[in-house]
Amino acid sequence: MQANDYQNATDETAIYPKESGVLYCILGLTNEAGEVAGKYKKFIRDLSNWEDVRQALKAELGDVQWYVARLAAELDFDLEEIMEDNLAKLRGRKARGTLGGSGDNR
Repeated sequence: MQANDYQNATDETAIYPKESGVLYCILGLTNEAGEVAGKYKKFIRDLSNWEDVRQALKAELGDVQWYVARLAAELDFDLEEIMEDNLAKLRGRKARGTLGGSGDNR
């Protein structure tokens, strides 16, 4: 599946007030990213079965992806364009030797 196809398909399950779409997606993304961290934190604490945790992380990453796709749609961006721009930015940083460090304009 192509990223933009996935993004378009998320329309089918996007049930939230349109006027609050950006905020709804930001809050949902924050929550789901926290759930990814929480699953791994519990793995560290309990030393549970890695394959169970791996599958739980896969499910949570799907939820994160849904909110990323919806937020991009709410902001009128194509998901594929975001992905391409991000790789170009990171490749530029690698070429300049600035992948490490901090700050947006490296």
